[in-house]
Amino acid sequence: MGKKIIDVTLQTAKELGIQNILALRGDPPREDEYRIDSQDFEGSEDFKSAADLVRYIRKEYGDYFCIGVAGYPEGHSDESHPAQQDPQDDMPFLLEKVQAGADFTMTQLFFDELAFLSYERLVREWKGGAMKDLLIIPGLMPIQSFAVLKRTTDLSHAKVPKDILEKLMAVRSDDESVKQVGVNVLSSIVSKIKSTPSPHQRGFHFFTLNLEKVVSLVLEKCNLIPQYDEDIGRSAAIEDSEYASLTKGTHNISLRPTSRRPSSPHNHTTTPLRTSSSSSPPSRATDIAIMHGIGSLGREATWDDYPNGRFGDARSPAFGEIDGYGPSLHLSPSDARAKWGYPISRSDLSKLFLRHLRGELDQLPWSEGPLNAETRVIEKQLCRLIEKRGWWSIASQPAADGVMSSDQVFGWGPKGGFVFQKAFVEFWIPEKDWREVLKPCLTKPGVKEKVSWYAAANPEVKTGSSSFLGANGSLEVMQNGIAHSVPQTAFESSSPASSVDSVTWGSFPGKEIVTPTIIEEMSFRAWVEEAFGIWREWERCYAVDSESRKIIRSCREQCWLVNVIGHVYQEPEALWKILMEA
Repeated sequence: MGKKIIDVTLQTAKELGIQNILALRGDPPREDEYRIDSQDFEGSEDFKSAADLVRYIRKEYGDYFCIGVAGYPEGHSDESHPAQQDPQDDMPFLLEKVQAGADFTMTQLFFDELAFLSYERLVREWKGGAMKDLLIIPGLMPIQSFAVLKRTTDLSHAKVPKDILEKLMAVRSDDESVKQVGVNVLSSIVSKIKSTPSPHQRGFHFFTLNLEKVVSLVLEKCNLIPQYDEDIGRSAAIEDSEYASLTKGTHNISLRPTSRRPSSPHNHTTTPLRTSSSSSPPSRATDIAIMHGIGSLGREATWDDYPNGRFGDARSPAFGEIDGYGPSLHLSPSDARAKWGYPISRSDLSKLFLRHLRGELDQLPWSEGPLNAETRVIEKQLCRLIEKRGWWSIASQPAADGVMSSDQVFGWGPKGGFVFQKAFVEFWIPEKDWREVLKPCLTKPGVKEKVSWYAAANPEVKTGSSSFLGANGSLEVMQNGIAHSVPQTAFESSSPASSVDSVTWGSFPGKEIVTPTIIEEMSFRAWVEEAFGIWREWERCYAVDSESRKIIRSCREQCWLVNVIGHVYQEPEALWKILMEA
């Protein structure tokens, strides 16, 4: 990041009254590898480390900002697969940041409290106590699901102690049990750290990923919520009402309704838009409501009981990648070349997709880990799409009709329930195949009643036609709580823009129907931009004039991303038969 951008960012923060800054180095710019316009990086040579940024902020703004820096209880790593991580190696860098003017350090996530306490002692004793008074805030990530835990720890290199991993493995197919184990794990970590003497009052940073329910459970279990005499009066804040005006001391708290549509069309609620001059934390009554799904705040929290990333509700604050890292290669260019080689033809790319499906390759640009057991059920069908059609799948699921929620392959949710799935597959397809082969098949009588589909070209590529642009122009999608504009692109769909296709749902004792997996236009179009962006990132791993870069660029420019949903979930082969007979 260049000096100009940093200056604008800091000045804007000051004008907005923001005083807490977390100064991170981030990933070093890869100007030479990417050969991109370096205008944004002018002056970046002055900021080679976080210490340089801290030093600059102090020089320009004095003590106006409270500056935090990163800490790594298990050691920092710049590589995708570190051979060694040692907190001792990080101490000189942390000391430099503190001497430059850092006020506190916030740690990387961890699950081993002994590693954190050892790190804390190391910091306090380093160089004769040079950092003995540094405020150290532990970073904790609630466990939302086993899959999210695995992905996040793989990317962050955080270690999960054996006893914790065994407890999670025993209930990995039961999402509610995984969350409960996760609550107990984090509560134990918090309690042990709280009981350890510190020169400062203990505080904790939770990586919520915009999923508040589990955090609320931990706060309650660890008694981290202050008691308030006004709990009874303030509990009205969780009630559904057209308008409520509450009083706390001399402050008025106004609640006005605003509408949000969750993933289940039948479950429309009105949630309060809260504005308050009071800076006090939420009451215990409010927190309990969130934990148990009571009232509008609680119901909003339960929408993400089974967070499903980009296949969740695009209006949810947790929509998108739910590990905090977002969509990208998650590999350095050298690691990407080592893993995927130097493809120079579509045939070479097909081999990579086949190797991934057959378990010979643990990762593709759009898939950061080995395939799950569910995908193995349709491995042959997905391989045939590649071998016979040359269509490369990046997301899919088989059909399931009333499978027990405890099933080791399809199961999820509480025990004693039944789960259902529609088969779907999302894949890259040459534009000619889409226009001349697949689309005519999906729109003919006898087939169109059995499927829904979404298709889009690269948003960056000019199509020369406006006949396929969305009727409403650009869309706004909430991702990580921020509205992002989705640009117009060549886009087609069999469904109206307002429709939602629920492709996974479950029926459980004592619960309404739960629909954690949906596919709809808004979320698909948001994903299109990201999916094509990953092609671009992969392309940049190769030399500008190389054959590998050319073939990847041609796919990025000429392929369409298509998602096809089969509605006949009672027949496992129905969707695959349609695709192979196209």
